[in-house]
Amino acid sequence: MDKEIHDMKDSRFIPMTSIQNMMGQEVAEDVYYYTTQIVNIIFIGKAGDDKWYLIDAGMPNSASEIRRQAEERFGQGAKPEAIILTHGHFDHVGGLVDLLVDWDVPVFAHEAEFPYLTGEKSYPEPDITVEGGILAKISSIYPNEPITIGRYLKALPKDHQVPGLEEWKWIHTPGHSEGHVSFYREKDGLLISGDAVITVKQDSFYKVLTQKPEVCGPPRYLTPDWNAARQSVIALYELRPKTMISGHGIYMEGDELEHGLSHLVDHFDEVAVPDYGKYV
Repeated sequence: MDKEIHDMKDSRFIPMTSIQNMMGQEVAEDVYYYTTQIVNIIFIGKAGDDKWYLIDAGMPNSASEIRRQAEERFGQGAKPEAIILTHGHFDHVGGLVDLLVDWDVPVFAHEAEFPYLTGEKSYPEPDITVEGGILAKISSIYPNEPITIGRYLKALPKDHQVPGLEEWKWIHTPGHSEGHVSFYREKDGLLISGDAVITVKQDSFYKVLTQKPEVCGPPRYLTPDWNAARQSVIALYELRPKTMISGHGIYMEGDELEHGLSHLVDHFDEVAVPDYGKYV
């Protein structure tokens, strides 16, 4: 393995699943998302294309599954032009180090996320005291230490263009993490929201398992800045997206999405912000 890169010291398989595990959905002819356990990864590129991009890298130990999905969609030996991260939490970079060993491609992220991708700084520990369901109470099992990806790491450009994807723009949506970003394509109103807005109540074991759809704020047990999270939700709502793929939960579109985002904005303090917890 490249000596410049290594995984989280506390990386481990997390025994969680959902009915969407190992299932995928084509949302546009060039946008396909796939669920590894409880988190979504997104492939940008038409089936069979030589050039394509991967957004996020799934749960720990998911690299082989991600490679299989890539080859099913793009062909034997397929590798992306780049991997682009919404942020660096364990469930979004779980397969990243192993994928880089095989693929040797650049990884783009917001500069504010760099300390968590260069081994310099651990994320805040998940808050097991926060108001929420059983998945919040057991969140201490989730890794929070940084990965190190060395020379592969590149900064998203300051003009908000997504490298290689001219139709897409990145939007800084902090709160859940300092350098969290979302991605938007104006021509069809397609939003990739990461964990700034998700479509399942992530602290509820039952709702995660069944993937009951509802527009929610970021996961309560690992969101340290609720003021920034509120502003990020407002920014995404103001885009008036027609379709949204989030980091957790099934994709949403149309009136269901519009009404869900509107309700979240209007009632953010009631439905998103927990009543208690160390980050409130």
